[in-house]
Amino acid sequence: MTDFRGRARALAYRTFYRLPGRWRRRIVRTLQPMYTLGGVVIARDPQRTRILLLRQPPGAGWSLPAGLMDRGETPVQCAARELAEETGLRVPPEQLRPATPNAIVHTHGRWIDMVFEAEIEPGDPFVIDGAEVLEAAWHPLDALPPLTVPTSRLLAHYGIGPYREYPEVLES
Repeated sequence: MTDFRGRARALAYRTFYRLPGRWRRRIVRTLQPMYTLGGVVIARDPQRTRILLLRQPPGAGWSLPAGLMDRGETPVQCAARELAEETGLRVPPEQLRPATPNAIVHTHGRWIDMVFEAEIEPGDPFVIDGAEVLEAAWHPLDALPPLTVPTSRLLAHYGIGPYREYPEVLES
């Protein structure tokens, strides 16, 4: 039985590599899962007692500064750009540290969040556009406002938020 599988696999590979390149690429793109990449910033005050959160339309819960990567952009550049676009706070990419874990793979939504951390002094005023972001504010870690479910799940990876003690929610 094992010998049959090995021969069948070898035949499949030989057949695949005889196909024109564009056909092989189309087959791979069809069969391989595609993921969307995004950059996320967990911004805390220097004392690490507060976290920066955004309320975005439709306003059902608070979330983190985040967004999708542009073509040719690195994850850390994306995170820095999104932080600036959504809050007006400019942090150079080299001042963002990769969080541990740095990549959160959402298998059901087929996206990957590349997460970075920053320490920011809360004194700077926010510049928000009112369309993409309704409100930005610092919140104490021990008294967080209602969070969106994706934000709650992401923050649980870092021991923050309402799901921090429920690892089973990280699987869904």
